[in-house]
Amino acid sequence: LYEYAASHYGQSIPVRIYAPVGGHEDLLPYLVRRLLENGANSSFVAGFLRDDVAIESIVADPVEILKSAQIKRHPGIARPADLYAPDRLNSKGHDLSDADFIAHLAEVLEDTKPFGSGSIPILSPADHQLVVGYHDLATAEQIDRSLDRARSAFPAFDAAGSGVRAQLLERTAELIEAQTDTLFRLLVLEAGKTWADALSEIREAVDFCRYYAHEARRHFEAPVILPGPVGEANSWRLAGRGVFATISPWNFPLAIFTGQIAAALAAGNTVVAKPAEQTPLIASAAIALFHGAGVPADVLHLLPGSGISVGESLVRDPRINGVVFTGSTATAQKINRQLADRVGPILPLIAETGGQNAIIVDSTALLEQVTDDVMASAFLSAGQRCSAARIICVQDDIAPALIELIKGAMDVLMIGDPRDFATDVGPIIDQAALIRIRSHIDQLPAGCKLLHQASLGENCDRGTFIAPTLIEIDRLDRLTTEIFGPVLHLIRYDTKAFDDMVACVAAMGYGLTFGLHSRLELRANQVETYMPVGNIYINRSITGAVVGTQPFGGQGLSGTGPKAGGPHYLPRFATERTVTINTAAQGGNATLLLLDEPPPDGGN
Repeated sequence: LYEYAASHYGQSIPVRIYAPVGGHEDLLPYLVRRLLENGANSSFVAGFLRDDVAIESIVADPVEILKSAQIKRHPGIARPADLYAPDRLNSKGHDLSDADFIAHLAEVLEDTKPFGSGSIPILSPADHQLVVGYHDLATAEQIDRSLDRARSAFPAFDAAGSGVRAQLLERTAELIEAQTDTLFRLLVLEAGKTWADALSEIREAVDFCRYYAHEARRHFEAPVILPGPVGEANSWRLAGRGVFATISPWNFPLAIFTGQIAAALAAGNTVVAKPAEQTPLIASAAIALFHGAGVPADVLHLLPGSGISVGESLVRDPRINGVVFTGSTATAQKINRQLADRVGPILPLIAETGGQNAIIVDSTALLEQVTDDVMASAFLSAGQRCSAARIICVQDDIAPALIELIKGAMDVLMIGDPRDFATDVGPIIDQAALIRIRSHIDQLPAGCKLLHQASLGENCDRGTFIAPTLIEIDRLDRLTTEIFGPVLHLIRYDTKAFDDMVACVAAMGYGLTFGLHSRLELRANQVETYMPVGNIYINRSITGAVVGTQPFGGQGLSGTGPKAGGPHYLPRFATERTVTINTAAQGGNATLLLLDEPPPDGGN
């Protein structure tokens, strides 16, 4: 058949032999897919066998058919920018496979001028010989002055209304997208982000601003009229609390930093923001964009410094009316104790903390898909995501095959300087984090063994790099603390012990993310009902939550809630007020209902 087709058509049409190759485990799913596709009424085979279908329509070029179509996009499929319409505009994406865009980003990196000014240098975690920029720490006097100014600015900012605040956030989102080049460079150099991770973080920051702008209008724009008896008018509304302290981490130095601030501002609060010690330059750039969008300088203040010098000062100060924090469980517990010891009102703490995030895999799972999702969940971003997979629980009869697939995938990872577009895994943030991770790997207790470790790339000795690592453990209680890096722990479970494995994961006390790979709907329903975690992912990676689509946050040792990027987040930054008016009263109170109408006699 091939020889005939090649001799008759080969000069004008490319002719190829198409034959699937592999073992039965590979070819059986392929065969089923082919049967389903070829058995469809619209398939080539079905059309070829029908006498009422012209041969010309069967062999027609699908590209030409598409070109001739008047409507090229299905009306039910939204354009990327309109994915969340009419509520908000989606953040702008970029094609990192586009040669022109890659060339443009390469030019961006050629700018070697340091960012900022000050006396303290910031070194790149990928190359300690590279000075990214300079900054200074906030002094006690600056902290005191910022708190006074923020407290004084609060009443007017809260009274300005949600519409004004929403416009400020939407303008900030526009400026972030306009400054993509600068933010790309900062994220890659200061935070050690790969280009893909940097792009995702920029988009998340934009999404936070636009989502909270929409939520501000939804929650704060007008009072809610409540039911009541005749002769009485009742209304309920949300208002800002006062001065919020935002304390953000280094692993998402733009997205989380921006999201915390945007939420506090949207609710009518003024903000004093403490960024992570490792990433003050990104924070400074973000604050400049907020101010450039019109947020008054007295409303939003940047206070870089350590957790002791700045963080504790803010938490203990009586001028603070609320705290939002993302970081370790231990630090969140410390902040909670400090707030409890304060004299004065009981303040809200919104905390998103760590997790011992697990993925359970049973024998019905597609192992190739599991491998892809595990690699993304455990090792991308150098494992430095709150949601990253720390544990994979594998049914014992498929464990050997899955381990070999994971090992093979680890061996093709490119670990190195994130300035290189080929890099998959960048550096650990600093030396202290590197020491903690290495100590865990080098001092494995009995019952644990090193299964595999990837190879570091060239020039990794210039920065804080550690190779992605796979460790087998015999019990979950071997993991007493979260290992915040590219380390994945594997545990096997007996075929009949799925329920026990679910119970063991649930009993760890953390509750941030969880994944299940199974084709059994019953098991998906089981973990959805009984697993006490904030975000459950079925047959996909467990990282990459999208604002407004997968609100993010945990429970138990993983945080207080409510979820960032979700419908209940903003009200936690606000206080509630109910107003009741006796409309039947004679005299002044009755006129309150007519304030929006001119007096009939034209008087005051």
